[in-house]
Amino acid sequence: MYSRLGKGLNALFKDNMDYDEDKQDNEQINEIELKDLRKNPFQPRKKFDDEKIDELAQSIKEHGVFQPIIVTKVKDGMGYYIVAGERRFKACQKLGLNTIPAIIRDINNQVMAEIALLENLQRENLTIVEEASAYRLLIDEYGLTQQEVADRIGKSRSHITNVLRVLHLPDTVQDMLNDGEIDFGHAKILAGINDTKQIIDLANNIKDENLTVRALEQLIKSENNKIIEPIVKTTKSIERDTNLDYLEEQLTHKLGTHIKIVSKEIGGKLVIDFNNSEDLNRILKILSLDDIVNLID
Repeated sequence: MYSRLGKGLNALFKDNMDYDEDKQDNEQINEIELKDLRKNPFQPRKKFDDEKIDELAQSIKEHGVFQPIIVTKVKDGMGYYIVAGERRFKACQKLGLNTIPAIIRDINNQVMAEIALLENLQRENLTIVEEASAYRLLIDEYGLTQQEVADRIGKSRSHITNVLRVLHLPDTVQDMLNDGEIDFGHAKILAGINDTKQIIDLANNIKDENLTVRALEQLIKSENNKIIEPIVKTTKSIERDTNLDYLEEQLTHKLGTHIKIVSKEIGGKLVIDFNNSEDLNRILKILSLDDIVNLID
């Protein structure tokens, strides 16, 4: 039923009649008053680029609204929710217009949430935190698995997992990520740290010193060595096999989650991160441990 984004958002809309932004034969374009419109309650974008809205407003002033927005009636209430086209709506508001052309459709909440996410991913970049929050909504509110979310938006399963991990970061660090003071590469590394204070301190270092991802990795390694050194200074130093780094990377890619191999003087341990029971079941299935999965349910 759902297609991937490889062909573009319009192709996706045309695969499902509810999603098609073009008018169908049995539909009509209505001039709806702006005061009767409500924003999509599932809109993942928290901030709109004022400059781009101004550019769109200028275009609408000169040429009009080329494509009607898609709306659905507010259930048990007055007015309409904007399903697709909030930027057009905001541009018309700036121009002081009273109405906007719109197609009215009966669309449920899950479809509204998916369209809002897809429209933003395809046409205007969301912040990673906004993207993660949208994924979390589809998973928590509508019972989709991470794989189902990945299939709907045309991303890899591991991408969904990595993006969701940023929601575990402290709020202050999420704000820095939203504001572009740190990037997703930094966030993925910080999300693997359990100490909240260390995460915040490192995020501030990234901002103040403009650290690259590589520099952040070196800083964390240096700090960890300072902590471990007093404990192991009387024991035999263990030299880490460089092949373990490669093996960690391959396992992380294969399982779609963070993998840590800890080498000891004799033996060691393999640490596999998971987010919840669903994620654990997925990993067990990849490891061909289906007989254990039922114990987790």
